[in-house]
Amino acid sequence: MGEVKKSSIGSSLNRVEGLPKVSGKSCYAADMNVPNQLFGGTVRTKLPRGRVRAVEFGKGIPWKEFTVVTAKDIPSKNAITCLIDDQPCLVDGNFQHAEEAVVLLAHPDRGMLQKGLANVIIHEEPLPAVLDLDEAADASQVIYGTDNNLKKFVIQKGDVDSVWSKAWKIVEGVYRTGAQEQMYIETNGMLAVASAKEGVTVWGSLQCPYYVHKALLGVFGFPPEKIRVVQLETGGGFGGKEDYPSLLAAHVALLALKSKKPVKMIYDRREDMAATTKRHPSRTKHRTAIDKDGKLLAMEIEFILDGGAYTTLSPVVVSRGGLHASGPYLCPNVRVKTRAVATNTPPHGAFRGFGAPQSLFAVERHMEKVARAAGLAPDEFRKRNLIKTGDATATGQIVRDCVNLQALLEKALAAANYHEKRERFARKNPTSKIKRGIGFSVFMHGAGFTGSGESYLASVAAVEAGADGKIHALASNTEIGQGKNTVFTQIVADALGVDPSLVVIDQPDTKFVPNSGPTVASRSTMIVGKLLQDAAIGLKQILLQGKYIRAGYSTKEFQTAAAKYVKQFGKLKTYAEFQLPAHIHWDDVNYEGDAYSTFAWAVYVSEVEVDTLTYEARVTDFVALQEIGRVVNPVLAAGQIEGGVTQGIGYALYENCVYKDGRMINNQMSNYIIPTAIDTPNIKVMFEEVPCPWGPGGAKGIGELPLDGPAPAILNAVENAIGVSVDILPATPEVIFQAMKNAQGGH
Repeated sequence: MGEVKKSSIGSSLNRVEGLPKVSGKSCYAADMNVPNQLFGGTVRTKLPRGRVRAVEFGKGIPWKEFTVVTAKDIPSKNAITCLIDDQPCLVDGNFQHAEEAVVLLAHPDRGMLQKGLANVIIHEEPLPAVLDLDEAADASQVIYGTDNNLKKFVIQKGDVDSVWSKAWKIVEGVYRTGAQEQMYIETNGMLAVASAKEGVTVWGSLQCPYYVHKALLGVFGFPPEKIRVVQLETGGGFGGKEDYPSLLAAHVALLALKSKKPVKMIYDRREDMAATTKRHPSRTKHRTAIDKDGKLLAMEIEFILDGGAYTTLSPVVVSRGGLHASGPYLCPNVRVKTRAVATNTPPHGAFRGFGAPQSLFAVERHMEKVARAAGLAPDEFRKRNLIKTGDATATGQIVRDCVNLQALLEKALAAANYHEKRERFARKNPTSKIKRGIGFSVFMHGAGFTGSGESYLASVAAVEAGADGKIHALASNTEIGQGKNTVFTQIVADALGVDPSLVVIDQPDTKFVPNSGPTVASRSTMIVGKLLQDAAIGLKQILLQGKYIRAGYSTKEFQTAAAKYVKQFGKLKTYAEFQLPAHIHWDDVNYEGDAYSTFAWAVYVSEVEVDTLTYEARVTDFVALQEIGRVVNPVLAAGQIEGGVTQGIGYALYENCVYKDGRMINNQMSNYIIPTAIDTPNIKVMFEEVPCPWGPGGAKGIGELPLDGPAPAILNAVENAIGVSVDILPATPEVIFQAMKNAQGGH
């Protein structure tokens, strides 16, 4: 294996699971088959809100061959445990959205299963529905609680109301974003076995094994040791496989329990897109006061998300959005009124950035308006107001990061040749039907869960030596395409001072791995990677103190020593549990204090062209500069940025979820438009490395960040090109046409 590698962190180690994936050896949910398995399917509601009056099983179908499950077959609680238990596992009477599951079927033949599904008729009685965020926010029709609110809170800093009368100028704006489909390459899928004696085991495509475990505990009422969740190879998640797999796992396990046979359920693309979660649509209102020097005096923000029919993850999404709503700016007086409201659409859920892309789009678009009102160039206005080390955020958190956003802004603009292009485009656009523009966004993203969230999770990770001396990393965080397995390998290898080939990443399986928390919120590398680093250091200390190894050991010597220890004592395993950094103090009730232990910071610059005949906008060049602490794996990190920017381009220009009567009607890849290689420009990825004391080797989180900044940078560039504000996402040709028509006084 060679001599000790001084450091794995900072090198571009190849994906450790890459070869099995490209060779076809990796096992996805659709690949897994067991003897005597049945195939499962779901019969769903069609109306946006109503009551199930009867279920009719059509004639000519051999129903005795089917396993049929309804709400009455649930052993314990008819609810999917998430943040609160308001979402039923199966409809039993009233329902709150189209695509709710009423009847589950299983059959050994897929063709017969489809015939059965088509011949179950749900007789539905309609109830008044709310399908619009504005109507839900006004509560003119109440469909949830007493006011349609799933979650609300206020962030206060200073005295906003005292400022308006003294302000030089006051600028207002309204910004809207639509839903966005995660469009992971692999649809949701599960396989389950279940019995009252043995309990439940599910294998599936998922992000958070212990979320699914907790939900199954509620549905089945079994003791924890009789519930087992195993993550198979997962073809993408982006948040879409955070909470929804709990529902699918419950369905497939209920069929397995009743049939006494293994059951497999794989959604096709249409069902997956229609029934599962999307990014929350949003409406943000900004009111901003400035003085004659262009300095911010007050920011009043109303940030509202459409949560869909049930709570699911809306509270954490709206929290993240509200906490990022004032952006990376220093303002002495801030008030953010934040709500998630219920509508009669399928629940919206997590999607990369979860809440921050919505609120950061609004604040960065609004800052363009404020800069114009101040008579300042967009970059000059930002420089006068960007937050610095030692300043306080809207929650009163003192920024401890060594951050220089002004320098980051200058570096990104120089890399994009911003000033020269802005001047050139202004000179040539008046005589061209293709208008060109350039714009940027400045933003941040908090690493890990908000405030006390990480303390509540109390995540645990472990490192264990096998009998062969191989070192196993045990954590419930999942590989979903982002490179987690490779990064964890590098972190553990670096902590032990051995070659990465000695490290094995164990499959996330609740029977064997500790609960290190979910694979969300840019927390895997910074939070769980640090736990694995600490556990690995502990294991190394045991071998050093026992004199099984000496300083300067080689990888082979370490492996031999570990194997010897295991043979002698039977186990060499060390754990690490999350401990909140001493400087973090957070008030969950008043939303005051340290929202995050650290932030990642970024400046993105987009160049666009807009065809004034077709009103199509296209991104032609992109610069993405970010400070994410130490970069663990440069190639994987750049890939994360490139992928996030591409998703952000889709969010900004193309991805339009179309609903009719609460149902998504463009739920196919042929009519839900996402960026292809042709739509993706050259993306110049740049990193500024400022090591962070809270992450392994100085690393911060990266996964969410690159979806926060593209949309505002692109729409700022569109405005620069056409001279008209476009404040709605996605900015489809129809949206751009209407904005230009309105600007010309049209109707």
